[in-house]
Amino acid sequence: MIGFADLQAAVKERLEIDSAIQSVETEGSTLEAAVSEAAVILGIPIRYMEYEILEKQSSFLGLGKDLCKIRAYRREVSSADDEEPLEENEIFDEHESAELLLEDTDGDVFVQCRRDGVYMKVTEPTGEGEPVTKSMAIHALSKRDISSFDMNVVEDLVKYPKNDYVRVGNFRNLSFNDTVVGVEITDQETKAFLKVSAPKTGGCDFTYEEYLQILHNNGVTSGIKEDFLKSFANRPIYKERVCVATAKKPVDGLNSYVEYFFETEPNRLQLAESVDGKVDFKELNMIQNVFKDQKLAVIYPAEKGEAGYTVTGKILPAHDGKEIQFAPGKNVHFAADNVTILADINGQVIISNGKINVEAVYIVEGAVNLKTGNILFLGNVIVRGNVEEGFSVKASGNIEVQGMVDKATIAAEGDIIVRQGIAGKKGESITSGRSIWARFIENATVSAVSTVVVSDGILNSVIDSESRIVCQGKRAAIIGGVLRATEEISAKSIGSPSGNTETICEVGIDPKKKILLDSLVEKKTKLMTSLDSINLNLKTLISIKQQRRSLTEDKEKYLEELTEEGRKLTDELKTINDEIEEVTLVLRNISVNGRVSASSKIYPGVIINIRDAKYRVTNDFKASTFILENGLIRVVSYVESNSGTRQKAGK
Repeated sequence: MIGFADLQAAVKERLEIDSAIQSVETEGSTLEAAVSEAAVILGIPIRYMEYEILEKQSSFLGLGKDLCKIRAYRREVSSADDEEPLEENEIFDEHESAELLLEDTDGDVFVQCRRDGVYMKVTEPTGEGEPVTKSMAIHALSKRDISSFDMNVVEDLVKYPKNDYVRVGNFRNLSFNDTVVGVEITDQETKAFLKVSAPKTGGCDFTYEEYLQILHNNGVTSGIKEDFLKSFANRPIYKERVCVATAKKPVDGLNSYVEYFFETEPNRLQLAESVDGKVDFKELNMIQNVFKDQKLAVIYPAEKGEAGYTVTGKILPAHDGKEIQFAPGKNVHFAADNVTILADINGQVIISNGKINVEAVYIVEGAVNLKTGNILFLGNVIVRGNVEEGFSVKASGNIEVQGMVDKATIAAEGDIIVRQGIAGKKGESITSGRSIWARFIENATVSAVSTVVVSDGILNSVIDSESRIVCQGKRAAIIGGVLRATEEISAKSIGSPSGNTETICEVGIDPKKKILLDSLVEKKTKLMTSLDSINLNLKTLISIKQQRRSLTEDKEKYLEELTEEGRKLTDELKTINDEIEEVTLVLRNISVNGRVSASSKIYPGVIINIRDAKYRVTNDFKASTFILENGLIRVVSYVESNSGTRQKAGK
């Protein structure tokens, strides 16, 4: 098998062979066919090829066949041709080559009378165009009253067009009958015109070079339409003003400007829309968060103006663009290229007094509600009012709510401070990567990596802390709910005097690991129930098969499905058992036993769990601390909390 490398080498070798071919003779039923074949053999576009017709035959009355034979060769390409160089892997298609010949253009013949003789140029046809005939060439000479010419040269030109003027004969020049040329410069030297009279009998034509010299002699040196002038020299337009040169207008440089990579109009709402087309008016996306080192803007320098010129060569000056003065604002800096502005920190990007700033703190002057939408900020957030029901505040730094949190979601990687209190409901949660301070917590789900500190009380809430839960203050009571902490749970009172509200306090554990363990155990129970049911069905089917020595097709299939399902559940149960063992080991290796303390009273009905030991309070205990000693929970005199926390919430 030929590999890619072999194929690549073969193609390269073929290209080298093809490029060495300098000329080739081809034939076809039409000129296009012969030219296309030559282009393919030479491996070049038709625009890089020249050819001469060696033989051309046409069928007569349907007898014989059409034939066109040519000799084609590479045309030398100079830099002045402004042609792009060939790539080594450029591919040429026969159909593509033929398409370049679709435009049908007849050959043409031009005659110029010059002081040193008569000149003729014959152009070749393209596509299905008709070539110049000898009679056409002779007719062109007769129109200029030329009778003395070399027929052999004319015939060669007709047979092999050269696209250049060739001297074919002589004539008697009468200089007073020569072409007369007038030059006119108008519109403040932005245009130049030629007006040419036709030569009379014996008069000379002007060549392109002579027209060019006349323009120069009259001061026209710039903006000359050279291609048009060459065409004009071949076939002049007489007795009309013809524009042959135009000035170049100056182009002013662009002013310096700033490209921003964030929305510069922060009040423009960008409402979030769900898949079904519903709009969530809580998601207003009014905060533009950016990350440290994020690209915020690029300052593009002013551009130089490009001068123009008149047809007489006078410079038309252009204005350079103006540079803007742009200084970076707070918490941003210029990159090494001195034009790109980057953020120094995570935060909110804003424009203030014409400067780009990144704010580390986002302040909500009132409440978080429909006016503000949900808050998501890469930094610290301060809410002057409440966080209303159903809304959320999330931050990568700290969150301070100077009002209260009412059935809302709060999440911060740093501390959470709620000056009033937290009133929750099912589905909402308060989560902190460090500590939480609040005046009260009621019916809420709260989780903190460090300490949870409450001044007035905790009521019917689920609170997890990887450190301490401390309820301090005159009315610092914990009533109802589940509280889990690694080191300590402390309050003025725990439980209710009536004993009707169950209060569970767990210490000496990692709350997250404990929750994970409970979840794994619950999942294990469900798996074992399912597996028992499958095993019972399998036992029944196997017993029937042993008695009857076979099962019906559908029962046999059901047996296979149950066997496979049982295998999957067994594997899953093994995985869960391994995870339970791993989590249990982590919980057992926690070095802190933990304690539960009440400076005033602990009421009956409170359940205290310290590591694996459990204790249900059946009597009132005043100023007591519950600790673990020799695997049993003991009650000792109250030990004051050593949390070292300072009061942040409340008045």
